[in-house]
Amino acid sequence: RGRLALALHVAGVNAALLLLYPRPLYKIAVRACFLGFAFGCGVLLSAGRSAWRHFGWYMCSLSLFHYSEYLVTAINNPRSLSLDSFLLNHSFEYNLAALSSWVEFTLEKVLFPELKQITWLSTVGLLMVIVGDCLRKAAMLTAGSNFNHIVQNEKSDTHTLVTSGVYGWFRHPSYVGWFYWSIGTQVLLCNPICVVGYALASWRFFRERIEEEEITLIHFFGEEYLEYKRKVPSGLPFIKGVKLEL
Repeated sequence: RGRLALALHVAGVNAALLLLYPRPLYKIAVRACFLGFAFGCGVLLSAGRSAWRHFGWYMCSLSLFHYSEYLVTAINNPRSLSLDSFLLNHSFEYNLAALSSWVEFTLEKVLFPELKQITWLSTVGLLMVIVGDCLRKAAMLTAGSNFNHIVQNEKSDTHTLVTSGVYGWFRHPSYVGWFYWSIGTQVLLCNPICVVGYALASWRFFRERIEEEEITLIHFFGEEYLEYKRKVPSGLPFIKGVKLEL
């Protein structure tokens, strides 16, 4: 009965959204509703005493991250807002990584259930997730309309170099936050294989992304950015950014 009621509820909400909103807004509403539903399921799992409690923390963290990406973009830079701002379809590799973490958690929960009950380790992971996501959102809010999920190849009239706030700590605080958030999700789940895999894959992704972005920033701001680059670290371990040949 519970599963039937849940299926009818989801179908009813979907039908209501389809009737209430035109097609473009429906696509946004259904994604936001799905993330809210996932967050609610995570809260229910977290509130219980089952072995899936830590997975409930993970569900809350993941759904809140994706929803807040869209929300902060809508506040900061509505001109760049699109369905992609949810980052739900970030890339095939991103979706594969998420699926891998779910598979590892499920298999290890069956084979080594005690591994998934290390509350202090999951708490450390949850703290990494919270701090990482807060740092990323602080970077987005500080950058304002200068922030975009896509590396820009052309400088707009309003594009300025932001060096205040969290940008005074790291050159790429949004990437630093996302890096530790992603690793934190796997620490939270007590996924030893994915902790290593996420760390290596994220490090490689952000190394390439930072080099690409800094080439553009040097083109935009010239010596102003080079001076900033000399004074402020990237924030990510062993990543110094683009190297300039003299």
